[in-house]
Amino acid sequence: MSDAGPIAERKMQFLYALRSKGVTDSRVLSAMEAIDRGPFIRGYFADRAYEDMPLPIACGQTISQPSVVGLMTQALKVSARDKVLEVGTGSGYQAAILSLLARRIYTVDRHKRLVSEANKIFRTLDLNNITAFTADGSFGLPDQAPFDRILVTAAAEDPPGPLLAQLKIGGIMVVPVGQSDAVQSLIRVTRTHRGFDYDELRPVRFVPLVEGLGRDTV
Repeated sequence: MSDAGPIAERKMQFLYALRSKGVTDSRVLSAMEAIDRGPFIRGYFADRAYEDMPLPIACGQTISQPSVVGLMTQALKVSARDKVLEVGTGSGYQAAILSLLARRIYTVDRHKRLVSEANKIFRTLDLNNITAFTADGSFGLPDQAPFDRILVTAAAEDPPGPLLAQLKIGGIMVVPVGQSDAVQSLIRVTRTHRGFDYDELRPVRFVPLVEGLGRDTV
C-alpha cells in the first residue's frame, strides 16, 4: 500500500509529459494510461519505467520513450476496425498499446527471445488480439496482407518496398527514415489510388532496420 501514492503520482506525471510533448489524441492517451510500461522493462532500469526516455532491453535493442510511442501511434490514426502490422516487436509495449485501439495486431521481430518475452506479457495482460512472429520484418507478412496500418519501429534508408506493397489503398504507414542514427525523420506514408503521399513529421532516433534473423534465432 505504501507505494500506491508515489506510483500514482509518477503515472500522472507520465501522462502530463505525454501531453506536453504533443500527444493529444484522447484514445491514444487512454490506451497509454491503461498499459503500464513497468512490466515491459526489467532489471537495472525497471525503476525508470515512468520516465520519458528510451531504455535498453535485451538483444541490444531499446524500448522507445513514451512520448515518441504516443506520437507515432497518434500519427497512425488507428481505428477500431483496423488490422495493423508492427515491424519490430521489441519489448511489446507498442503492440500492447495498439491492441487497445485496433481490431487485430500482427507484430514481427527478428529476435526470438524478444518475441517470446513479449508473448508472455501479452498473455499476462490478456491481450488476445496480438499475434507475434519471429521473422525478418523488412519483408512484412505477405500471408496476412493487406494491412490498414503499418508501424515500423526501426529506421530504414527508405520506406521498405515490401511493406508499401502490403498497405491497403487508404492505408497509413509510419516509419523512421534516415541513413544514420543521427539523422532520421519520422515519415507518414498514405497509400492512394494514384500512389503514395509522404508527410515528414519530426526528427527521431531509432535502431536500424536490419534484414535477416537475430543470432538467437538462427
